[in-house]
Amino acid sequence: MANELRSVVRELGGERALGRAMMNDRDLREAIREGFPHAVLEELMQAAGLTLKELADALDLSSRSLQRRRHGRLARFESDRLYRLARLLALARESLGDAARASRWLKRTNRALGGIAPIAAIDTELGARQVEHLLGRIAYGGIS
Repeated sequence: MANELRSVVRELGGERALGRAMMNDRDLREAIREGFPHAVLEELMQAAGLTLKELADALDLSSRSLQRRRHGRLARFESDRLYRLARLLALARESLGDAARASRWLKRTNRALGGIAPIAAIDTELGARQVEHLLGRIAYGGIS
């Protein structure tokens, strides 16, 4: 559990981007509720190799709204969706070996997801769970 937390926090930009230390899930939950600083958005875009438009589409958010929040905090639901992507990115990195492979895998169409890319599936919780399940199959030697 602690390794997962560290991996997700790393994808979010760490203590520097979050503006505070994340010692446990409760700290991260509170940070999501308060809304992440805009720096987290930039860090996650870079970590995932996504443009603002690609990120906004993947999370079913408005890229315009995300751009306007440059000086404030993101909304709770926006932060929650960024957390979802960070969690899946950390899992993909762990399952596939490195950030470049994880980014490519997230953008490539996948037959197990009905021919859409994993990044396109994570705009819903169900889609995110399907992507997580695929990554679990990859990690344990299944075909995906």
